[in-house]
Amino acid sequence: QAQLVESGGGFAQTGGSLRLSCAASGRTDNINAMGWFRQTPGKEREFVAAITRRGRSDYADSAKGRFTISRDNAKNTVSLQMNSLKPEDTAKYYCAAGWRMWDDVPSHRTEYDYWGQGTQVTVSS
Repeated sequence: QAQLVESGGGFAQTGGSLRLSCAASGRTDNINAMGWFRQTPGKEREFVAAITRRGRSDYADSAKGRFTISRDNAKNTVSLQMNSLKPEDTAKYYCAAGWRMWDDVPSHRTEYDYWGQGTQVTVSS
């Protein structure tokens, strides 16, 4: 089992930036992909970005050009730099990690095995 703890959420104005971080502990040696999802009340948890152990990354269309995911395998951490924030980015952001191997960068919540508790991001207009 791996445990994930997020940090870095908070408030930002439109056009501002926030950086989310996630630290994995426990059984981390078999983790392949790490990613970020977000969820708002009444909606499904949606993919934001992910990166594999080898450094392949993928982004949701809504995140491309504004968000950057990075990973430190030695420290078992993954970060999400969010720039040019919009009010529609307001959500609870969840860190995810998965041990399974996929042909592509996994982008569906069912492809992940471990989840953090989430951190709130609120962007004011």
